[in-house]
Amino acid sequence: MKEKFSVVTSTCVPLPMENVDTDQIIPARFLKVTSREGFGENLFRDWRFDKEGNPVKDFVLNDPRYTGQVLVAGKNFGCGSSREHAAWAIHDYGFRVVVSSFFADIHRNNELNSFVLPVTVSEDFLASLFKSIEADPATQVRVDLEAQTITNLATGVSEHFDINPYKKQCLAEGLDDIEYLLTRRGDTSAFEQANGK
Repeated sequence: MKEKFSVVTSTCVPLPMENVDTDQIIPARFLKVTSREGFGENLFRDWRFDKEGNPVKDFVLNDPRYTGQVLVAGKNFGCGSSREHAAWAIHDYGFRVVVSSFFADIHRNNELNSFVLPVTVSEDFLASLFKSIEADPATQVRVDLEAQTITNLATGVSEHFDINPYKKQCLAEGLDDIEYLLTRRGDTSAFEQANGK
């Protein structure tokens, strides 16, 4: 069982780049293991570090002004290959929410399966949020899973976001697919008895 998701209020890490693909999120050379742990240290590896392994000073994850559990990304986040390791790396780094105006479908589902909430917003909301963060790195957003809303606390503007009801329930209860099925064993047994199984 994972940490239950209800409301996240956090500062943001801005990544105003479009078409960020999964190889940029986690380079292929780090995919040799199958455990979900440890991928966070290589999140955006080739942008965060130079060839000698030194931090690239102007990359956002190396900028101490920007911290938090919310990654704000440009349009078409998670495109490219379907590697689930990209979502593992985002979660392992400590992000609970990724905000974008568009997600690649497979990556969006991989994030949900990794207990990261992908929040799709309008391009206007995204642009305004980037502007708020640029003006003040302490800008916070409030993400309410139950209400399915995201609020830019610098402007007070909110938007509604969509999420699959089943995945919403799994996030709210902190359950992966197998854990969810195990919690419904009683329902399954009752159904079988009622139907003479």
